[in-house]
Amino acid sequence: MGADHSRAAPPTPPGVRRILIVTVVPLFLVTLIAALVLWPRDAPRPEAADDLPRYQGTVTRVVTEPCPPNPAVPEGTPTTGGGPCGTVTVRIQDGPDAGQQVDTPIPAGPGAPSVSVDDEVILVSLIDPEDPSISTYNIAEHQRGMPLIWLGVLFAAAIVAFGRLRGLAALAGLAASFAILLTFVLPGISAGQPPLVVAIVGAALIMFVVLYLTHGVSAQTSVAVLGTLGALVLTGLLGLAATNATHLTGFGSEDATTLSMFRGDVDLHGLLLAGIIIGSLGVLDDVTVTQAAAVTELAHANPNLSRRQLYRSATRVGRAHIASVVNTIVLAYAGASLPLLLLLTADSRALGQILTSEFLAQEIVRSVVATLGLIAAVPLTTALATVVTTAGRQRGGTDLAATAPDEVAAVGEGRPRIPRPTTDRADALRALSDPRTRHTPPATRSEWPEPDRSTDTPW
Repeated sequence: MGADHSRAAPPTPPGVRRILIVTVVPLFLVTLIAALVLWPRDAPRPEAADDLPRYQGTVTRVVTEPCPPNPAVPEGTPTTGGGPCGTVTVRIQDGPDAGQQVDTPIPAGPGAPSVSVDDEVILVSLIDPEDPSISTYNIAEHQRGMPLIWLGVLFAAAIVAFGRLRGLAALAGLAASFAILLTFVLPGISAGQPPLVVAIVGAALIMFVVLYLTHGVSAQTSVAVLGTLGALVLTGLLGLAATNATHLTGFGSEDATTLSMFRGDVDLHGLLLAGIIIGSLGVLDDVTVTQAAAVTELAHANPNLSRRQLYRSATRVGRAHIASVVNTIVLAYAGASLPLLLLLTADSRALGQILTSEFLAQEIVRSVVATLGLIAAVPLTTALATVVTTAGRQRGGTDLAATAPDEVAAVGEGRPRIPRPTTDRADALRALSDPRTRHTPPATRSEWPEPDRSTDTPW
């Protein structure tokens, strides 16, 4: 006989709720206390630099002309492509010369912006060191403020239009993530705190805030929180072991080398581990929330599944998810390191030497450690969700999952259970042998659970 799909998922038993509260609340308090202890109170302030004055302007005219011949250079000296040459007329929007039009040379050289009429640009003011009263303007880059604002508005509107209230909660969680990164993680590392510890505490703080804010306070969310936290700790330990085994120093990128020149007290090895932790968090919570929801849906679809069957079914969902997520992680790291990978085509060393070099071994360790953490998150979260979802089925020999709602209430209140009426064996055999009853019509739409029903287990 099929399970009754029309009844709602039973609430989490009080005993399981108490266990979750006793487990999750102390972990949150420990995370909060650690964040307060590590909170940067004397983070170094950026040194005041002699930045060139920058002003906004609008291009009104572009005039190109032939470039003058290059002077003779020794043979073998690398040269850059000539041009374009000419002048650009720009109307200045702010600053002491606001409203005036000035002529600037057409930007040239590697990375120079390509400008045309009506482009919004940024000008830098250059002062003649011999005569400070003489200043000239050069185009530095395009103004990107307005396009970025419209892109952000489109991003927020799409999330809210599709996710509604949950979309708003997701935006709030995104804002909270950036707030924690900008006010705790980055200043804490800059202040000289251990990057790995700061990253784990910051990632745990982000996890608590984002998951409960986005998915609500429920047993299902608590299971995802515990699974994510366990996978984060495991990822940190794996990253520490892998970087020590491969003797990575953290100087595998130009950015890290530049940072060491300005901030010699930053532990670049720990910074590498911190990057692995923070980068894994976004995919980890996706996997754990999906696994917790899959277990809840499967248990509601067939309450007669045993704990082992429920775990196996949800794990199959997790395998399919991991198969796609692994490819996502590798491609994300490859996309971020595309200039680095392109250098391989210009490297004359043997492939083995390239793969074991610091700059490429660092990317391999990132991908492998993050993937191992994700794989571990699936069985961990699935096991926790299975235990929580099936808790209370067996109580005094009674299978509450296969019991009618009124019988569940009677057993929960200690009242004697009223047995269901049994069907006579002869009647059952007669019904099975009747050809008119062999085939039952397909279930109508009204017999299925309501489509908008939430499977989040209530507290």
